[in-house]
Amino acid sequence: MGEISSSSSIESHVSTTSWSIYKNYPLISALISFLLAQSIKVFTTWCKERRWDAKQLIGSGGMPSSHSATVTALAVAIGFKDGFGGSVFAIAAILACVVMYDSSGVRLHAGRHAEVLNQIVFELPEEHPLSDTRPLREVLGHTPPQVIAGALLGFVTASIAYLIEKVIAQ
Repeated sequence: MGEISSSSSIESHVSTTSWSIYKNYPLISALISFLLAQSIKVFTTWCKERRWDAKQLIGSGGMPSSHSATVTALAVAIGFKDGFGGSVFAIAAILACVVMYDSSGVRLHAGRHAEVLNQIVFELPEEHPLSDTRPLREVLGHTPPQVIAGALLGFVTASIAYLIEKVIAQ
């Protein structure tokens, strides 16, 4: 008999826990910010190149930075929810800084290296063993304006989500 009540208790806890994820304001803010940034990339590509590119929905690079939007929304939402003086906000803020630095530094330069390597391979004679090598992906990172735009998007998304949560809670 003890097993049945224990099992029911666990099922109840799992059910409550699984539904509470939908109320996790920082997580929801980060996911919405990511989805918005990826969606916006489709439109910025169209404005820049006059072509629709659905691959932008899942690709990295481009305007705005979905990396920056996601981690900024997460950090700001944690700050609003738990306070900007707490340890969890400090962790999220440092994570956001590292991700944004990496996307505009290391990953941006890796993309530029790929561009140069692709040009070198393109200029190889046909008989060279590497002449038919598949091109490397060149758009890996973000320029500083793309990172800033992503961070602003993340801040705005988390702020609006916070206001909505406050209205719903009343």
